[in-house]
Amino acid sequence: MSSPLVFIDGDQGTTGLQIHERLRDRTDLKLATLPAAERKDPKRRSEAINACDIAILCLPDAAAREAVDAIINPAVRVIDASSAHRTLPDWTYGFPEMSPGQAERIANARRVTNPGCYPTGAIGLLRPLLHAGLIPGNYPVSIYAVSGYSGRGRAGVEEHEGPGAVDAPSYQLYGLELAHKHTPEIQQHAGLAQRPLFVPAYGAFRQGIVLTVPLELRLLAPSLDGATLHACLARHYAEAARVHVLPLHESRVLKHLDPQVLNGTDDMRLSVFANREHRQVLLSAVFDNLGKGAAGAAVQNLNLMLTH
Repeated sequence: MSSPLVFIDGDQGTTGLQIHERLRDRTDLKLATLPAAERKDPKRRSEAINACDIAILCLPDAAAREAVDAIINPAVRVIDASSAHRTLPDWTYGFPEMSPGQAERIANARRVTNPGCYPTGAIGLLRPLLHAGLIPGNYPVSIYAVSGYSGRGRAGVEEHEGPGAVDAPSYQLYGLELAHKHTPEIQQHAGLAQRPLFVPAYGAFRQGIVLTVPLELRLLAPSLDGATLHACLARHYAEAARVHVLPLHESRVLKHLDPQVLNGTDDMRLSVFANREHRQVLLSAVFDNLGKGAAGAAVQNLNLMLTH
């Protein structure tokens, strides 16, 4: 049996380069990309995508839609790293640890949409708690996140590592119109009944994310506390290889969260911080935006799909 052919469309962007680097030395698959002169040739791109077994799209949203529309070979399977298809019902959401059976659904899917980096953390924290009924769907959720500048793609890397890097800002809060494209994705896959408030930012470090969700326990069930929330998350991810819940005794002694602590890995660490006196809880997720937040997730999904 011949090795499956994996075509990366858009292998020169931040995510595409990372995926290519992870796959190029593997012997269980054949890797295909287009030379620079053919990357914008619709005919060659169409030929390449229809000749592969699995296509990984690392493209802007509009280009990703065009690539999918060009598929006429029903055997071609797709992993889309853009945000073009993340809320569509006929695409499988590529977060294997999200819910029981999700990894199997990904393994059998024809169309998989890779999660966004921020949604990976937000959904990872919120969905188990909503599913268990500990947080109601109409809770007014706020999400705050800081990502490394590579989250902006080439533009961010150039700004901080190019000739004008000395003038690069140390911190940028953005999405001030409160219409970030990740918000509908978070709402849908976390199971929220209403739109969360999402406030993202970039820091002057290359990669890594700290994402936090504050909770007011006075708005939840009287008996609810941080330990109950932690136990729910710990049960949900007990068998997960890539998502870990920090034990409460370790989170109690933490004084800060380093967004870069898991850089170079495909892991995500979830934590629960609680203040009993004030009945407030802070949920946090730390992970590499280029690892579990992008390329690592795509390769994880690819590996699942290669089993079927």
